[in-house]
Amino acid sequence: MRFLHTTGTFRRVSTFARQAQLPRLPLPALEDTVARYVRSVKPLLNGTQLAQTERAAAAFVAGIGPELQQRLREVDAHAKGSWLEDIWLRKAYLEGRAPCYVHSNWAGMLADAPTNAATVSGAGRATGVQIQRAGRLAAYLLENCDALSAETLTPDEQRGAPLCMHQMRWQFGTTRIPRAGCDELRNQHPPSARHVVLMYRGHAAEVPVYDAAGRRASPLQIAEQLTRAVRAVDAMPDGPRVASLTAADRDLWARARSLLAQNAVNRRALDSIESALFVVCLDDGPEAVDIEGRLATMTHAHGNNRWFDKAIQLVALPSGRVGVNCEHTPADALTTARLLMEALDRERSGTPADGPACAALPEPAALRWEVNWDVAQAIDDARIGARELADDLRMLDCTPGTFGAQWIKGIGASPDAFFQVAVQAAHFRLHGRPAPTYESASMRQFHHGRTETIRSCTSEALDFSRALADRDAPQRPKLRLFRAAIAAQVDYAKAVAAGAGVDRHLLALRVQLRDADESRRAALFEDPAYALSSSYTLSTSNVTTGGALWGAFAPVVPGGYGIAYSLDPDAISFRLSDWHHSTETDAPAFRDAIYATLADIHAAAEHIKGLE
Repeated sequence: MRFLHTTGTFRRVSTFARQAQLPRLPLPALEDTVARYVRSVKPLLNGTQLAQTERAAAAFVAGIGPELQQRLREVDAHAKGSWLEDIWLRKAYLEGRAPCYVHSNWAGMLADAPTNAATVSGAGRATGVQIQRAGRLAAYLLENCDALSAETLTPDEQRGAPLCMHQMRWQFGTTRIPRAGCDELRNQHPPSARHVVLMYRGHAAEVPVYDAAGRRASPLQIAEQLTRAVRAVDAMPDGPRVASLTAADRDLWARARSLLAQNAVNRRALDSIESALFVVCLDDGPEAVDIEGRLATMTHAHGNNRWFDKAIQLVALPSGRVGVNCEHTPADALTTARLLMEALDRERSGTPADGPACAALPEPAALRWEVNWDVAQAIDDARIGARELADDLRMLDCTPGTFGAQWIKGIGASPDAFFQVAVQAAHFRLHGRPAPTYESASMRQFHHGRTETIRSCTSEALDFSRALADRDAPQRPKLRLFRAAIAAQVDYAKAVAAGAGVDRHLLALRVQLRDADESRRAALFEDPAYALSSSYTLSTSNVTTGGALWGAFAPVVPGGYGIAYSLDPDAISFRLSDWHHSTETDAPAFRDAIYATLADIHAAAEHIKGLE
């Protein structure tokens, strides 16, 4: 993802006023997508494999492909948003049975507050600075929630063109509900909930943040409400950690939730959490001393003190440092990032939250559960599984130094394409082979657009990777190959931006298959190259936010890496992840390979500049 700058929080333009100006996501021609797909897999295959893929592609275009394309046209004709929207929700998220915890939720650290001076007292195991900052940022998020409800939040745009704001309807009061086989989303826009939920010591409490007249609480009042909620949790007998179930396999959680919902006390607690505008987590206990440890806390916290099904969780540590953990189904990270960036901007500027004074607020209440043996066992299983998954994830914070986006632009290159090509070369340098790669591209220039894949492993990138690995090759030809690789990356990104990507179209065509016989006829999907090229060894995302948010996520395959990178004017940084159990990856060695590759490219470019 890439953070999109907006021109201000409020102006007299309705949030959704420009939706009608947005074009629908185009349905690419079948032949164009298949041709682009074949080109994309070429660097991953040998000659025999490529010939097999070309035959499968030709058979698909001449055979069942046009029939599947026609079915997809019919889907498009009846879809309110786009031909992709419902397919993407189901296949990318709701039908997934692995825990959304770690596997699909995204997380990040937010910039520190201008000052950590506490003006409120701590309560229980929560510190004053922790409660104060959580209350302040929660108030600014609620301000944006109210602006969305009133449709006064400024519409996003990019280079003067409108971007789709539909995902903003799914930010507040949204929860992923576990169901057997396929989850569902609970959402109401505008939300009617008048509360947030506190997670503290693994327990939940309902925290009202609006008075009876609908007036929003101030930052100080929210801090006071959080303090009362902490005391309410501390006063209750220790109970089951039901929240741990949200870190479990989705079918296990669905079964446990069904059992919980048979009890009126539990239904009340579930409804409070699932309808809440968002969750505020106050963590207690020892705090990680470095950003890698704090990123791990935001990413998983070993499954503790989180409700991982909520669209937004604001996490405050005892020091007052804050981060987020967000369920990915309803919205992409850059959409939520805008709300977070604006909250940080208001905090830095010291701007008071808008709105009339709030009267007396209802008292916060700790939520209670009554669980039977089966649910208690499911909680135990979930906690064990969550810890094992968290312990397997390795996450590194990486800052090569030396140069940033300003220098890259100075040599006439796109910073994003520069980094993508460098990562390709680094992977080849370490592992001796090309890597199927996913780079997330926003598609919000289209009505109800989400994301598409930029396949960064191009033939040009492979040519450059091989040349760079040859220490005896002269610098000038290497740089020519490097520029060709950057041009290929930019061209692919432009095609994606025009709605001509490969991955989402092929996914939607595959979904149109009706039975095993049709699946056998769809030779393209049976060909090994399809599974190989869509098993992304490198899952990458541009999370440049000007130093305000450091995003992180896990790899998407067992033998892969996750790379969230930031390209600031004077520095490149990235968060790199892999799985400890994997014998195919080595995050520390890959970090060093990326460092060395960036340094080599920089030195080569500087050398050539010195000769000119």
